[in-house]
Amino acid sequence: MNPGQLHDVMARHVERGAVPGLVTAVSQRGETQVDAIGVARDAIFRIASMTKPVTAAAAMILVDEGAIALDEPVDKLLPELANRRVLRRFDSPLDDTVPARRAITARDLLTFTWGFGVALVPPGTWPI
Repeated sequence: MNPGQLHDVMARHVERGAVPGLVTAVSQRGETQVDAIGVARDAIFRIASMTKPVTAAAAMILVDEGAIALDEPVDKLLPELANRRVLRRFDSPLDDTVPARRAITARDLLTFTWGFGVALVPPGTWPI
């Protein structure tokens, strides 16, 4: 996505009233583009919960540099995620596990699709 496309996408959020303003900053290959849209330019604003986006940006730099690939298993980098076992069925006893069908990838981690879930059911309904 080029800077003009990014501006257009972000401007639509401001135009429809989802946010009063926003700032984007993209740095790639030594070039940095900063864009302020709406009331963000002169406003003081709080940034919080930055661990995930900063980690994602760092991961994407590694992808861009060819150090990691989005669809490679992360087993070497995160050995605690290697050789996972999963419940045979959602209602299985906790010791009724099978090997996971495939390894977790960087894409899975960045898109929160790596299989770490939450059962939103009354306590005692399932063993997890």
